[in-house]
Amino acid sequence: MQKGGNHMRVIAGDARGRRLEALPGTDITRPTLDQVKEAMFSIVQFDLPGARVLDLYAGSGQLGIEALSRGAARCVFLDENREAVNIVMKNCKTCGVFDCSRVNIGEAARYLSACHEQFDLVLLDPPFRGGTLEKILPSVDKVVAPGGIVLCESETGLVLPAEAGELTLKKQYKYGKVLLWKYAKPMQPAGEEDAE
Repeated sequence: MQKGGNHMRVIAGDARGRRLEALPGTDITRPTLDQVKEAMFSIVQFDLPGARVLDLYAGSGQLGIEALSRGAARCVFLDENREAVNIVMKNCKTCGVFDCSRVNIGEAARYLSACHEQFDLVLLDPPFRGGTLEKILPSVDKVVAPGGIVLCESETGLVLPAEAGELTLKKQYKYGKVLLWKYAKPMQPAGEEDAE
């Protein structure tokens, strides 16, 4: 496995093999390893066609771009780092997915609290530190469409709740020093007809 180097590629789909740029230094964005990325997308491969995707801690945008390459309909990318946002835009153009992408700059919790969209797939790969996932999951619940999926990437040793709002933990996968968590939302909301 190659060490270092800020080059990543799209693994599969229409943009397969396209090189992606990353921010220099992995302290700001820590690129998801190919093995983990492959695992993430094999978990949701049947849910991707036509999906509305949210890549919440976009970094280089590689996860959202991978989803679009594999048949997702559109993706909203969010990152609070302006340089990262510029790289996401560049990578979307390189991979020919710019037209079905929206790239936003902002803080995740603030974005979620103001968001009125619903997503079929939410990809969460925040920096490995400081309890970000535990804090953000209840807010993520609000933007997940019925039947939607949330995939979280974390360091091993983290313990996430079995439930967050209507999201239920379905499975946990371990790859080396990385854990993947799959949450799903039921198709039918529990007895609530009106969206508040």
